[in-house]
Amino acid sequence: MSQPSSLIGVFITPVTPLQQNCTTVWCTKTNKAAVIDPGGSADAILGEIARRGLTLEAIWITHGHLDHAGGAADMQEKTGVDIIGPQAEDQFWIDLIPTQGQKYGLPEARTFTPTRFLNDGDTLTLGETTWEVLHCPGHTPGHVVFFNREARFAQVGDVLFQGSIGRTDFPRSNHQALLTAITTKLWPLGDDVTFVPGHGSHSTFGAERRSNPFVSDQAMSRAPIARPASGPS
Repeated sequence: MSQPSSLIGVFITPVTPLQQNCTTVWCTKTNKAAVIDPGGSADAILGEIARRGLTLEAIWITHGHLDHAGGAADMQEKTGVDIIGPQAEDQFWIDLIPTQGQKYGLPEARTFTPTRFLNDGDTLTLGETTWEVLHCPGHTPGHVVFFNREARFAQVGDVLFQGSIGRTDFPRSNHQALLTAITTKLWPLGDDVTFVPGHGSHSTFGAERRSNPFVSDQAMSRAPIARPASGPS
């Protein structure tokens, strides 16, 4: 994707067989970077960070699913940086990472304890940029979104996708909570916000409000439609 703003840089590394969008963001003034959701491929991501002349400052986690967090322990071991997030309600998913790794053929995936859990309204500093934390439960109970207001950019994990929303058929998922999080936490940020989802193509909140069959303004004005039966994890 093209850079959303001159204030921040973004590159995406698809990781794991589920092609999760591991997203590296950085402050363009200081080249200080954070890796969001390193589900795997730590060496490849760190190699690209080095090639671009960036300095890794932290690992940020949106939620505890294997494809988003399974490589965090490895990356922390290699770099010594803090793992920040998700919200504490997702610790049970983090604890399940080794079991899930065996199931999906990723035996190297490991559990961890975040250096810091996050809560709604927290802020993170990366170089000269500030990132807002929004707790958006539904897909998982402790899911968070990272938003840079100045750059009009968000990394939303598995809350929202181009043309879809996160699955809610997992333990402690909640379909109504997910719809509420999208419409009350994300939509007020503005139609012009570009977002990177956990899987698939980037989009804007405005585009999804116009056409997403699950959470468009038109869809939300009608009776609820069926939740996705399958799709990205």
